[in-house]
Amino acid sequence: MNSLRNPVARAVVAVATAGAALAFGAAQAADWPSQKPISYVVPFTVGGSTDVVGRVIAQKLGERLGQSVVVENKPGAAGGIGATYVAKAPPDGYTLFGGTISTHAINASLYKSLKYDPVKDFEPVSLVATLPNVLLVDPNLNVNSVQDLIALLKRDPTKRTFASSGAGTSTHLTGELFARTIGVPLTHVPYKGTPPAMIDVSSGAVTFMFDQMTAALPLLQQGKLKLLAVTTPNRIALSPDTPTLAEAGVPGFSVASWQAVYAPKGTPKPIVDHLSKEIAAILKEPDVQERLGKTMGMELVGGTPEQLRELMASEIPRWAKVVQESGASVD
Repeated sequence: MNSLRNPVARAVVAVATAGAALAFGAAQAADWPSQKPISYVVPFTVGGSTDVVGRVIAQKLGERLGQSVVVENKPGAAGGIGATYVAKAPPDGYTLFGGTISTHAINASLYKSLKYDPVKDFEPVSLVATLPNVLLVDPNLNVNSVQDLIALLKRDPTKRTFASSGAGTSTHLTGELFARTIGVPLTHVPYKGTPPAMIDVSSGAVTFMFDQMTAALPLLQQGKLKLLAVTTPNRIALSPDTPTLAEAGVPGFSVASWQAVYAPKGTPKPIVDHLSKEIAAILKEPDVQERLGKTMGMELVGGTPEQLRELMASEIPRWAKVVQESGASVD
């Protein structure tokens, strides 16, 4: 008779297996990160917000850990290519991932055949920052407020479009949420990144777009874009005179993009906890607060793995509802 049919024997084997796994994880953690450089995967192109955050965190982590942390850009599929790569990486503490609201909330419902599971394939490490999205139009559009824009959209919605930095991004879904909230069906025009989308909005080829304030700053400063509102619950320090969408007559509208750090599922808890504490310390450093906070307008957050897990638990169903009601789909 197979002894594993005995419940007691099965329990003993389970305990022994769990103990062996814990011992292996502890051994990995004790040796980490002395064996080799750490890879920090950014699932978007060089120069974007996720890339900037990744390079700041990577540099500071390298200094604090005494080991090189190398940024690898693996863009595509609203971050899905990089996320899939990390989901399959060894859970040994030598691969980290710069996750976002797209990779770990929106994509879960937007893609019918997602090649990774945002919850099951990753260990949350730390939320890094939240970022305001802003409502942008061509200065020559002859609208000076959100209500002016809404009136224009309602007069002839068939001629009006909104741009995004790509299908499935937070900028896309923010536009879909806006269209649904004001009750005007609009056509989405996806671009391969933020710069070409903003150029077409600034030329009047597309009516409006939402994007992150940091990306819009250069064209705003040149007078090539007009800022109508921010999507966050409160006004932002970079533009304190700009109203929130709720203040501008779209009650209840609140969206904040976010940046976070993840590791592959199964990465030993001591490593995850150590990384979380180091990132929290990094975000308090004055030069990091200056670059990411004051200059780029990010709200630096930090936090525990559990707090990031709780954020995902609320964000995934929220964006699933937006995807369902808007009919948005990417595949």
